[in-house]
Amino acid sequence: MSRMLFINLPVTDLERSLRFYEAVGATNEPKFSNDQAKMMRFSDEIAVMLLSHDFYRGFTGKPIVDAHAASQVLLCISCDSPAAVDAMVDAAAAAGGKADPGPKQQMGDMMYGRSFEDPDGHHWEPMWMAAQ
Repeated sequence: MSRMLFINLPVTDLERSLRFYEAVGATNEPKFSNDQAKMMRFSDEIAVMLLSHDFYRGFTGKPIVDAHAASQVLLCISCDSPAAVDAMVDAAAAAGGKADPGPKQQMGDMMYGRSFEDPDGHHWEPMWMAAQ
């Protein structure tokens, strides 16, 4: 059975977030986007739903935390090479994100990873792992 993963993130500025996620390699799916939400595809199986705070609140009674000040999740995404990891982090920084809020990760020639925060503080970890 094929499954999709939808990551729902509350954002303060949908258009800014749309541009940011396009810069790091996602594409917008207009069919599932409107003035309250933007669907961004990283692949056929992985989609990030950028939701305005008002729309996000409709799914939970819990408060929305400031992701710049608190952490709830680390979002790890695979890349095809160490160079692709670096390119994603560089693109994130150039598009208004923060590069390397966490330590670089290198385990010999088996794994390489870095991190970035989007403009709302959501913590992403692009990671390359050698084929097994």
